[in-house]
Amino acid sequence: MNHCKTIALVNQKGGVGKTTSTINLGVGLASQGNKVLLVDGDPQHSLTIGLGITDPDNLEHTLNTAMLAEIEGEPSQWETGIIHHREGVDLLPANDELAGIELRLFSAMSREQVLKSVLSHIKDRYDYILIDGMPSLGIVTVNVLVAADSVIIPSEPDFLSTKGMNLLLKTIGRVRRQINPRLKIDGIVVTKVDSRTNNAKNIIAALRTTLDGSIRVFDTEIPRSVRAAEASGEGKSIFAFDPKGRVAQAYANLTKEVAELGKETNRSRSDGAR
Repeated sequence: MNHCKTIALVNQKGGVGKTTSTINLGVGLASQGNKVLLVDGDPQHSLTIGLGITDPDNLEHTLNTAMLAEIEGEPSQWETGIIHHREGVDLLPANDELAGIELRLFSAMSREQVLKSVLSHIKDRYDYILIDGMPSLGIVTVNVLVAADSVIIPSEPDFLSTKGMNLLLKTIGRVRRQINPRLKIDGIVVTKVDSRTNNAKNIIAALRTTLDGSIRVFDTEIPRSVRAAEASGEGKSIFAFDPKGRVAQAYANLTKEVAELGKETNRSRSDGAR
């Protein structure tokens, strides 16, 4: 039986390359032969648009309808709304309506577990589920963290986002202590790196030193590039848009690092089962 690994890509700071990383890591893992579902957990629905869905508001079934059906305990056809993208990944899309789910969750039973329950219906079809979280630390983000096995934190190499990191780490720690004890941090991926500036190099070096073994900082650094944004505008991954470019190479390397983590987990699980 395949074990599905659910990874949340979260950072409460917007514009750090979260969606770009979700798309390209997802397509990278799919290109290795994995079955991959991408979940758009952000009412701004950048992931949905970035995969070429130009009019998300006309979608009948989205993450919002799935979560509402779960809250109300009613049958729903939401699984028919999973979209198959030509680059080999599936998408559970979002649109503006997801913004209203926050209010509905506050009065729901087991409100932190709703997304986990939704994904439990389809988990056995996938090797990886990647959730693109919203830039906030509210109840929807808590749902994302409760549904996940692990977290990848995309972060720009600037002091502001590293300062915000502490807040995020506290939230992850609280979710781990109170609701999801298995939640792990796979690592921080540094994005939008301008390798020509000493400032970026110094901050990345400081980040690696400060975290010194407590949290992995992935070896791969994602370079700053307009090509990644242009790819999303075309509804493609960087692999389809600019396959020979530096960003595609970086995401190919990151995919290898993340896939290796999955193998480590499976190895330790089979060791434990002996």
